[in-house]
Amino acid sequence: MTGSVLEPLILDFLEWLAQEPRRYHDVMDAWQTSCPRLTVWEDSVDAGYVARTNVPGDEQMIRVTSAGLDFLGNNGRRPESQL
Repeated sequence: MTGSVLEPLILDFLEWLAQEPRRYHDVMDAWQTSCPRLTVWEDSVDAGYVARTNVPGDEQMIRVTSAGLDFLGNNGRRPESQL
């Protein structure tokens, strides 16, 4: 993923998500795309940068993983950690 054209968008996505865990619906509403070249969500999941957490009686929550926070930090981004 290093050097990827999508890397700035993935960093923006992770920075947004690191502010607080978000509901799956809200993440999909803000970041899902039908364009096969904009795979920010899919690439973040595949790289292990985000995780889904089941909340009983509620929607899945999405959060940044420690790998995602490391990726942000290694690229000069300093989000508020929500881990």
